Amino acid sequence: MTIAKIIANRSSSDIIACDVNTPVREAVSILAGKRIGALPVLDGGTVAGILSERDVIYRMAEEGATCLDKRVGEIMTSPAVTVEPSTKIDDALGLMTRRRFRHFPVIDNGALCAFISIGDLVKSKIDEVEHEAEALRTYIQT
Repeated sequence: MTIAKIIANRSSSDIIACDVNTPVREAVSILAGKRIGALPVLDGGTVAGILSERDVIYRMAEEGATCLDKRVGEIMTSPAVTVEPSTKIDDALGLMTRRRFRHFPVIDNGALCAFISIGDLVKSKIDEVEHEAEALRTYIQT
């Protein structure tokens, strides 16, 4: 199964993102208000990086609250590690595990088309296992 299946019913217009010039304070407000863990960061419509809760926490530990007055582009993780719709879910999960992060921008033909989390991938795997288990139960009963 691929990322394309997870994002099939999503619209790129639903992606919550910010610009490299967004103040960190504003981005933190977006993260908290939407109850999300990360934002893709755009520069002229292109993914320039990702701002995650961890980026903010690490920077606050180093600099204190003054980091909130910076621009997102100064503290984001860059370059962003991305996947394509054709990426297999198991490959994406493996990459997240190895690199220790929880979000991927999904890029199709150079453009951001979705933003997925480890929760999206795990839910997909659970659904797949449940479907296989149900198929096996049905097979055994017939």
